[in-house]
Amino acid sequence: MNTGQDTLTYVYAVTRQTEALRGLLADLRGVGRTPVLLLAADPESEPSPAAGPTTAAGHAPAAGAVPAPLALVVSPVPYEDFNEAALKDHFEDLEWLESVARAHHEVVQAIATRETVLPLRMATVYRDDSRARLALTDQQPVFARRLAELDAHTEYGVKVYLTPAAPPPAAATVGSADGPGPTTPGKAYLQRRKAQHHARETVYQEARQAAASIEAIAATYTPHRVRHAPQSGALTGPREDRRENVVNDAYLVPDRDAARFRADIEQAAREFPDIRVEVTGPWAPYSFAMTADEAADQAGLEGQGP
Repeated sequence: MNTGQDTLTYVYAVTRQTEALRGLLADLRGVGRTPVLLLAADPESEPSPAAGPTTAAGHAPAAGAVPAPLALVVSPVPYEDFNEAALKDHFEDLEWLESVARAHHEVVQAIATRETVLPLRMATVYRDDSRARLALTDQQPVFARRLAELDAHTEYGVKVYLTPAAPPPAAATVGSADGPGPTTPGKAYLQRRKAQHHARETVYQEARQAAASIEAIAATYTPHRVRHAPQSGALTGPREDRRENVVNDAYLVPDRDAARFRADIEQAAREFPDIRVEVTGPWAPYSFAMTADEAADQAGLEGQGP
């Protein structure tokens, strides 16, 4: 692909070379609308006939079959935009980051529809194809093990939101013949604050109960959960309907159980009318791509880039 310094090698993911990907790659475009290719550890490597074509995303190779060789999913990107100094500047540019993140995600998701995929971090770049191949060769046992663990599994997200609390009615400031005496503005304010606090605690308690119920249900399908930090308010909807995100979990679910997983969680959510539960997916397994130690190893290999 690239040999000079006009371009760098951008890596989206690790996957297996299979016939199922051939037609997909012909029309797939990545960052900057560049063509997407498979880069093998051995440039002469071809898909193993024993592995045969795959029929759907996440399907494991048939029992006894020789796994297809591993490959990086790559495309060329401009050196001027992706060298180390440029990336530091671009990471302050939200519009640029959004564009690259969207293109990265679209490539990974497209590959995931045909073959098990191991996503790498956005803006993983190497000086050239040779450096990228070296990384693949060095990490091949780790990548192969992770792909085998991800076979026939898909990531789903489960988020819990608090519904916006309605403001309590204003306390009366004038007494009546049948009611208590006058309420001062200060007392009215304290009463409103107390009512708001009580309503908030009630909603939080319901959210805790919902989270516990969802975790118990999910545990019957998979032991693999990653707890992400809750999203900020700016990411949870328009201002007039913004809700507080209190649970933001990811689960790695066997494909055979995916429909029942979603249905059972959505059914449980109906028991908690004052909160909102959202099940998202299917996603490529971003949350389960690497263990902490493996991610550190990958970061070390990325140092071989520009």
